Amino acid sequence: MKIKQVLSALERFAPLPLQESWDNAGLQLGLTEAEVSGALLCLDVNEAIIDEAIRKGCNLIVSHHPLLFRGLKQISGQDYVQRCVIKAIKHDIVIVSMHTNMDNALDGVNWKIAERLGLKACQFFAQKTVDGIEAGSGVVGDLLSAMDARAFVELVKKQFIVQCAQCNVLLERPIRKVAICGGAGDFLLPDAISQGADAFITGEMHYHQYFGHDQEIQICVIGHYQSEQFTCEIFRDIIQKECPGVRTEIAETSTNPIVYI
Repeated sequence: MKIKQVLSALERFAPLPLQESWDNAGLQLGLTEAEVSGALLCLDVNEAIIDEAIRKGCNLIVSHHPLLFRGLKQISGQDYVQRCVIKAIKHDIVIVSMHTNMDNALDGVNWKIAERLGLKACQFFAQKTVDGIEAGSGVVGDLLSAMDARAFVELVKKQFIVQCAQCNVLLERPIRKVAICGGAGDFLLPDAISQGADAFITGEMHYHQYFGHDQEIQICVIGHYQSEQFTCEIFRDIIQKECPGVRTEIAETSTNPIVYI
């Protein structure tokens, strides 16, 4: 199986036109005619991830966040991005990223979050149609049964393996309808409210976004990395289904740059 066949399978699932205009999803570097020796699946690419790929004999890295986000004007090893490029090329490693195209795709990142919470009757909100494909920046669905706000926050913490969540004042009515946007999703808070959601889960939110919504909607912010950490499972399932025989490895290296003390 050639790397280009794996890339094609990923792009069929989450077509590149679904990415936001500012994004840089897709092939990052490398030659895709090579045979796949193994695919390492991760959230971010750093030097430790490339070392893990080398150690495990994987010549393909599939990440959620792009390594190359802004143009490189030199490759001299002055920062981690440049060092990653140098090391990947030296070791014939191809890097592919599925970012906002995977966020916006059916059964993509937000649907995985919904799955972890056991939501039902899920659908897109902040919907759009791109090249005839239905997509959306967020997903909204219902809990199997309504629960009080504290129990809901504890469920989220448990399912996403976080010690704490940033919330506004706990909602005094039961929570049933939940809106989701993984990563930096505070731009969708107004849409979540307009959908009639009782709660909104995201990875990051600016300070002033918390104001003015007490008893309107339960905000639950769990961290950017934490909200998207199960995206690798989507990559694994796509490759195993569409490219049988290709070895997949979910990265053991945590790339979360934030340390909680």
